[in-house]
Amino acid sequence: MEEDFLKVLRALRDAARRVEAGRDDGPSLHALLALEASADDLLAGDPNLGSLGRLLTRIRALWWSDEFAREGVGVLSYFSVRCRRCKARRGIARAAAGVAGEIQAWIDRENVARLVAALRSDGAVDATARTLLADLETRLLSVDLFDSRLQRALLQYGVFAAVEAKLGDPALGDGCATAVLALVRFNKDVFVGQVLMGRAIGALVASASDSPAPLRALNGLVAAIRSPLVDELHARGELPRLVALLCSADPRIRALALEFALRIGYYGRMEIVDALLAEGLVKRLLCLQRSDLDGPFPDMCDSYYSRQEKSEGIVKGVIFFAGILGWRREDDDAEAVSSPQPFVSAVSRFAVQVEVGEGLSPREKRAAKLEILRRVREAAVSPAEEATVLAEVLWGATP
Repeated sequence: MEEDFLKVLRALRDAARRVEAGRDDGPSLHALLALEASADDLLAGDPNLGSLGRLLTRIRALWWSDEFAREGVGVLSYFSVRCRRCKARRGIARAAAGVAGEIQAWIDRENVARLVAALRSDGAVDATARTLLADLETRLLSVDLFDSRLQRALLQYGVFAAVEAKLGDPALGDGCATAVLALVRFNKDVFVGQVLMGRAIGALVASASDSPAPLRALNGLVAAIRSPLVDELHARGELPRLVALLCSADPRIRALALEFALRIGYYGRMEIVDALLAEGLVKRLLCLQRSDLDGPFPDMCDSYYSRQEKSEGIVKGVIFFAGILGWRREDDDAEAVSSPQPFVSAVSRFAVQVEVGEGLSPREKRAAKLEILRRVREAAVSPAEEATVLAEVLWGATP
């Protein structure tokens, strides 16, 4: 029943948009006139619909003005009639634009209310909640200019708190992670503070090893929030867990973990870059970089990774993807995984991000580069590998 009601609202919104564009002033205009005729029953009692009722009344008045001008051809001059009719039609188009906006705001309120109710329900509404989460993401990403009415609905119903509470949920966690990122991109001024102060960061990190969606959301959040989020992750001690994801059994997670490391290298302060290096980032990248050339190296990996990591099946065959720097949707991951050498020159790519990044001073960048070179010398398994990687870090990889 609710879905049928929303379908009617969408049809009326589309009719108003057609009238606004002047593509259909017949059936679409009469649909708006029919809505105005039933406004007393349908719109009464809801203060949010007052503007919609007034706009519909204006459309009715302008329509009557157009009809009167058409019937007055014999009395008024042709040019006077034409002028009045053009003015009425322009007024109808402007009012129809307002009607489309008000109906879209109505649809947004209904969808947001249903989403929050589904997320807070104790019943089995996972399928409905997933659909509503996807609809919310689509709506937030489709907004070209800031929509204050949508923002008001999000805050009125407490969408962020409801979504945050379901992060890490096996059934809804992926959709909620994507929704958190969409909310931040929609309005950083409001939602960045809630991300930094709430439990969203910890929940995303905790579930990042189970699915690509939380780590994909974290990458998007780092790109949107930048240094404040990187500092918060470091302060909470979450960076070691995220670096460890370079050894995940899921190739999509491994690739997203590399993207995350590159972003942290770009935005992080010297203290944070040192923390990444202390966690063995260079060794991990070298290990995976070798697999791009000759396949997995189980003996070498066994000598580096802990027993706990091996017992959990983390060290497996390595298939990654290139194109690390862009934020991706889930259906992009499958195509990217097919790349034959996704970790090629991974160490030098990290060094480049540190060197061109925003978090370090020129002096710190030189110190960080020297530290990366030192760790390459320690981790290299042969003089040839050492010379190759050092050359890449110093002068860039050979295409």
